[in-house]
Amino acid sequence: MQIIYKIPGYILLLFGGFCLSWGGFIVRSFETSNAWEILFLRSFFFFFGISTFLLLIYKKKTLKIIKNSGLSALCGGFVMSFSFIAFVFAMMNTSVANVVFIISTQTMFLAILGYFYLKEKVSIIGLLSIVLAMTGITVMIGDSINSGTLFGNLVALIIPISFSILIMIVRKNPNLDLVPAIWYASILSFLYAAIMVNNYNFSNNDILMGFLLGVPQLSFGFICITIGSRTTRSVTVGLLMLSETIFAPFWVWIFLNEIPPLSVFIGGTIIIFAIIVKSFDRRISFKT
Repeated sequence: MQIIYKIPGYILLLFGGFCLSWGGFIVRSFETSNAWEILFLRSFFFFFGISTFLLLIYKKKTLKIIKNSGLSALCGGFVMSFSFIAFVFAMMNTSVANVVFIISTQTMFLAILGYFYLKEKVSIIGLLSIVLAMTGITVMIGDSINSGTLFGNLVALIIPISFSILIMIVRKNPNLDLVPAIWYASILSFLYAAIMVNNYNFSNNDILMGFLLGVPQLSFGFICITIGSRTTRSVTVGLLMLSETIFAPFWVWIFLNEIPPLSVFIGGTIIIFAIIVKSFDRRISFKT
């Protein structure tokens, strides 16, 4: 299993984005329309997948690694657990394109939270990218008021914000291993769903979809991105992660004929342009 650490980071990031891009299509493929049931199955199989990875990598040291990650990993996992909930509810209440375009704004939220939480400088280019990204979100959310998808779009915003908070926690604790934090998130999201689910009589199709959503899509995706990010420049990570943003709407268009309104593509194009602009950031300081 250690061979995964020898794979070039950019390849892992591309594959991770490719895995994550199937999330919307798989959610659409469930027979149940109950979001908590989908979250229950996804979290159960994600816990299984991430636990298997930890055991294969750390073997007998697994429990020690989790214990040493301490309160910071638990807090990070708590924050990320809301992201897992938001993903399912957003996918069921707005288009896949809306969700993935909004998720891709995490680069901008990282800059905003870094400024307030870590007192990091925001460059002129960084400020421009933030304004562009927020403009794109405004375009999509503004249209969603009339189309009835406002709830899904607002919930989707929880995803990049939660991830950005997790990264802030990691930045404050540089020795923190991100994987145990994600492991805690899988447990917590599973517990939330277990409390809310009323019917545990899942169809074979939904069990299969839950497995695909929890293991190949989420576990493989997060593992590849976590490891690939270690050896890849931050700017490059943001650009390579656009693979999820590009592929996700494509799958539901090809297989389910889901075509979002023009405003989504306009807003999404603005957001993608903002991320590309951010990649040219050379820290020309706007404010200290």
